[in-house]
Amino acid sequence: MHDKKIITAGKPLGEARKALIMIHGRGASADSILSLAAHLQVSDFALLAPQAANHTWYPYSFLAPPAQNEPWLSSALSVLKEVTDDIQKAGIPAEHIYFLGFSQGACLMLEFIARNAAQYGGAAAFTGGLVGDKIYPENYKGDFNGTPIFIGTSDPDMHVPVERVYATTNILKNMGASVTEKVYPNMGHTINQDEIDLANKLVFRP
Repeated sequence: MHDKKIITAGKPLGEARKALIMIHGRGASADSILSLAAHLQVSDFALLAPQAANHTWYPYSFLAPPAQNEPWLSSALSVLKEVTDDIQKAGIPAEHIYFLGFSQGACLMLEFIARNAAQYGGAAAFTGGLVGDKIYPENYKGDFNGTPIFIGTSDPDMHVPVERVYATTNILKNMGASVTEKVYPNMGHTINQDEIDLANKLVFRP
């Protein structure tokens, strides 16, 4: 199972007015996703990046039946819940909590916020979609109340089919999120400058 191992950067949690939870992809690290903050408008944020055990949040594809990725998936979601609770206990309300993830981290992040919808500060998902062999709408509850969410992806992508991105966008919109989705032809499994620019404009705007 995952331990709550959090790497921090930016402003100390007790001094910041906003917080960003950054979730790394499979095979990557908390430190690597934190390095992305240098390109984002988050200089006044507390930055928190949980580290997955063995550098992976769950063992199989996010498109596998959820039971196949248990108990790792539930453990990973619990870590995000604990981090979010810790931020709120430090005095930062949900509407000033932001989320970012890449690849497996983006899938985990989207799954977490859809299961725990609220008016957050915003979310940026770089190549990800909701988890499961199909969409399980009964797992998702709450109201985003206009939370800005950016989802960028490549078509094709070796891990994330664009159809799942479209389905994810529809679910989040139906839950009250203000979703901007952008599909880049043949971008590859990466993050491009346009995605960074859009995340700054739509999600991390001052």
